[in-house]
Amino acid sequence: VLAAWQRPYLNIFKHFRVEEWKRSAKEGDVAALTDTRLKGTIFRIRGSNPASSYLQLPRAGTQSLGLTGRYLYLLFRPLPHKHFLVHLDVTTEENQVVRISFSNLFKEFKSTATWLQFPFVCGAASEGTARRGAPGAAPADVRWTCLVLDLPSILALYLSRRYSHLRGVKLCCNLLVKNLCTSDLLFEPGVTLAEARLGDLSCRGVAPMPRELAFPVPKGKKWHDLYDYIRY
Repeated sequence: VLAAWQRPYLNIFKHFRVEEWKRSAKEGDVAALTDTRLKGTIFRIRGSNPASSYLQLPRAGTQSLGLTGRYLYLLFRPLPHKHFLVHLDVTTEENQVVRISFSNLFKEFKSTATWLQFPFVCGAASEGTARRGAPGAAPADVRWTCLVLDLPSILALYLSRRYSHLRGVKLCCNLLVKNLCTSDLLFEPGVTLAEARLGDLSCRGVAPMPRELAFPVPKGKKWHDLYDYIRY
């Protein structure tokens, strides 16, 4: 059961005050920028190799975030023509730490008892690109993406382990990140509160995106025409 302070969702960047760098760590070329299109602060992580530039939560590897929400949301955009890497350290009920990584560097899925590596295929605004469907450097017109990871299901499916909590996150170059969040609710982008009530989505545990996690959609446009939504 989610602790009260984590309900209905926990905005990780806000809760841990990432930009103050007291409870988070940064290495290399990490900058907070204002994105006018997304109407808010984003973090840009750049570098020649993943080990040289990253944003890490919590600050020390010995600490744990202790976040128990079922879903992890990452709002990010890979930098065009680059490779990126994201590591999530989760703890099982047996107190084993498992690293879940995804990157467009990985050519195929690999797993060991303590490490799951997922290849990530970057979506492009122009779906006609020949590279669609194969991992590799992000295309020039790569889109902002809402990546949703069902952590208990991933652990159960690939390692037959039971999920306890999210221990740590390491966002390595090259990417832009708007936010990270955990929740037991499945947020559906592009759905309004009224539509959710009409469709009675709450029975299925589906909810509209909270405002602070949502990407802006200009009038007359549709969410899915502008952004990518990927669920693991």
